[in-house]
Formats: sequence, structure tokens, C-alpha cells
Amino acid sequence: MRFPKLFAAYCLFHISAPSVASFVVGVTTRNDQSSTTSLHLFGGGSAAKVPSSSSDRDSIAFGAIKNAINEPKTPGFGLIECEFPPVASLNKLGDGSLRSANEVDKANLKFSQSLISSISLPFIGPKVWLLTSAAASSGFEKAAKSSKSYVSHSLRNGKPDVAAADICVLVGPSARNDYLMAQQLARECKAVVLVNGYAKDQKSVPGRATMAYYLKPLTYNSQVVGYLTRAYPGDWATIDAVTKKALASFDDSQILVKGTNTPDLRESGRLVQKSVDERAIQARQR
Repeated sequence: MRFPKLFAAYCLFHISAPSVASFVVGVTTRNDQSSTTSLHLFGGGSAAKVPSSSSDRDSIAFGAIKNAINEPKTPGFGLIECEFPPVASLNKLGDGSLRSANEVDKANLKFSQSLISSISLPFIGPKVWLLTSAAASSGFEKAAKSSKSYVSHSLRNGKPDVAAADICVLVGPSARNDYLMAQQLARECKAVVLVNGYAKDQKSVPGRATMAYYLKPLTYNSQVVGYLTRAYPGDWATIDAVTKKALASFDDSQILVKGTNTPDLRESGRLVQKSVDERAIQARQR
């Protein structure tokens, strides 16, 4: 799938650029010297962290997605999202070139196939559909062909005929109809998992949806200095990239843009910028 270069700037948040989202209030900050290095996000005591590898990321994301499938934020509406940079050296959309777009597509597909293997057992189920965008290339559709673990279906051919217990994994939705069909399917089957959706607007994913896993690098002076992360059902956390400390935590009501499932990045941006500036001041005083 190819996407316009103008979307390539979406993934990394630049603090100097204003956000289109509304202002965040009610933030719980941790600026004292005794603050812990992580926030508890799961009942079992797992902690908010930046994954050390793609396998570490997948393990965290798969667990969070399973939590959301079993108990979504809105009962009866299993529309679930996960957003992260699929390739460590690139942002969510790549650099705008065909080569990087293909790398991102390949990584998103690999993640989705691994996710399906983790939630569905052969001959036992549940039945899982691997859905591709109506805008996907024929090459991508071919790569996503059906296997023992899932049934492949292109939304170019309309909405699949799902059963109530089925689960759908939609890779890289980008067309408006992708999101419309995903919302419809979420009311008809157990869950629809959106993997790294593109070109979203305020109507693409409603606030009733569940953000299961989220990892966003935050940049300052062209350097990654922090992350906003979330693993459902825990809170969102802003993490300093250097100290690995959690600078703040947020719940959905505090961070999501009203009526959407998209976080406002501005407060997290301010927090990591402040942390960098304070470190620089301390270093000059030594």
C-alpha cells in the first residue's frame, strides 16, 4: 500500500508544532525525586514501559489486545485499535518512499499474522478474519492470503459475512469505507482489531472504541526524548526516554480528543520537553 508523503509526519510528534487536538486537563504528574520508574497498567502488576525489542512490543501488545477483546471499554462494541511504529528505524508511515512503505506493510502484516496465531488455535478457534484495506495493493492482498489460522478478505469486495463469535483483524485501514465497515463489523462480531490505521479523521474511530496498545515516540529538537504509551486496561503514560521514568499518567477521559479514540499529544510533549530542559540546566550547574 502506498500513502502520500504528507502522512509521513504523523507518527512522531514535534513539540514545536501545535496540535489540532483539545487541551488536556486533570493530569497526574510525577515530578518528585521519589517517583517510580514505571506505572502499573495491568492487574497482574505489569508496568508501563518502552519495549526493548519488537518481540517485547508484540508480547505487550498481544496481551493488551486480548484484554480488550475479552472486556472492551464499551460492552458490546469490540472496536479495538493498536498504534505503534512497526519498523524500529521508521515511523508508522515510513519516510514516504515506496521502499519504506513496503517495509511498513510487511511489518504490519507480520504483526497481524502473529497476533492471530496468539488468539486463535487451529481447529479450535475462534474463527479469525484477516482483512485488508480497500486501498491495498494486489501484491499486499496476495501476501495476506488465507492460511490455517485465518480467512483473508479484502474490503474492496465489501463486508465479510461474519458470525457473532468471529474476530476480525484489519491491517492498515486507510479508506473511509474501511472505517465505516469496521464499525459495522464491531456490532456484528466479537471484535475488530485495527492495526496501525492511516488517514483518520474525527469520524473514523469513535470514542466508544478501545485503544488496546499505543506507542508514540515524542521528539524535541529532532531527537526522540520520550514516549506516550498505553497497554489496556491500564492508563496512558508519558515516559522519559533517558531516565525511563513515568512523568505522568492519564485515563481516557483526560487524554482522548472528545468524541474520538485519538490522544492529544500536547501535554505529553510539554512534559518530556520540560524533563530535557531540566536535565540540561542540571548538567550546566555541575
